[in-house]
Amino acid sequence: MSAPLEIAVVIPTFNERANVPLLVARLDQALAGRGWEAIFVDDDSPDGTAEAAREIGRVDPRVRVIHRIGRRGLSSACIEGMCATAAPVVAVIDGDLQHDERLLPRMLDRLQQDAELDLVVGSRFVDGGGTGDWDRDRVAKSALATRLSRRVLKGDLSDPMSGFFAIRTQQARRLAPELSAIGFKILLDLMTAAPEPLRFAELPYTFRCRSEGESKLDHVVAMEYLIALYDRMFGRFVPVRFAMFSGIGVLGVGVHMSVLAAAMLAGAHFLFAQILGALAAMTFNFFLNNALTYRDRRLRGARALVDGWVSFCVVCSVGVVANVGVAAFVHDVHNEGAAASALLGILVGAVWNYALSSKFVWGRY
Repeated sequence: MSAPLEIAVVIPTFNERANVPLLVARLDQALAGRGWEAIFVDDDSPDGTAEAAREIGRVDPRVRVIHRIGRRGLSSACIEGMCATAAPVVAVIDGDLQHDERLLPRMLDRLQQDAELDLVVGSRFVDGGGTGDWDRDRVAKSALATRLSRRVLKGDLSDPMSGFFAIRTQQARRLAPELSAIGFKILLDLMTAAPEPLRFAELPYTFRCRSEGESKLDHVVAMEYLIALYDRMFGRFVPVRFAMFSGIGVLGVGVHMSVLAAAMLAGAHFLFAQILGALAAMTFNFFLNNALTYRDRRLRGARALVDGWVSFCVVCSVGVVANVGVAAFVHDVHNEGAAASALLGILVGAVWNYALSSKFVWGRY
């Protein structure tokens, strides 16, 4: 009879096919004698990561796969994995082999021995931990992110950027409805979503070098971290997605005016220049929203992008009509000032564009 299930290891993946068998072998060695399972949550990797995990799962029932279609994001993947196990403890570890899986038994022991603890975090910044071969720039960025996160954290956590931790599954399930699922730092989401401070311990580990695949760290990921912080600080007042959509819309106004001015300087008629500016702004807004605001629903492939761009332009064109109509109605019928009427029209147009874009542009795929 196999050992009772003690811990589930959730591994969010995207293009990590080469690392799957290596990680399973390392988990088998690190958790020898313990009851464990590995849950690979894959965001439809084009390199066949999910199939690589399924191949192992056919001969090893401890390996399971959640293959997500049309959904993306590390935090949301972790949430799905944590809610899909019967194990009393669930750990999160990256699929790139940079976290030290040998720490997992110690994490499990701490939670089993201390009933007061809610989670155990693998930390690079306590005594005995380290960041491996990180250069000074990356260390500085991590330190800045840690300082920023302290504004929203409910606890003096040394490594809130850590993606390596173990938590009691019942706590994860309890907090799941409150999680924003934004960005790539699920630990920060869990710590800030709890109505009371979570009780935690930190264990040191040294961050490893990536041996296979490509790093997922990029400027968009850094942006997602800032977005997650915004959501925890101000999201209850202005939803983060609407704030991003509106901010990009403001940048689009600058694009519109720049193209309009350039076209008129080149001798174009105002109407043609205005149309050109509007198309440029809508195109700019569409692609930036696709990359940032709706990154978890990002449209991919030429067909999807063209269809999405056309739909976005149609939605925004109707939004302009709503903007002008509301502003004119408020100004002419209710005798409001021009500035107040215009601002109200802009707000109505922004809400219209956001609501319809969410449903008909990025909600169809």
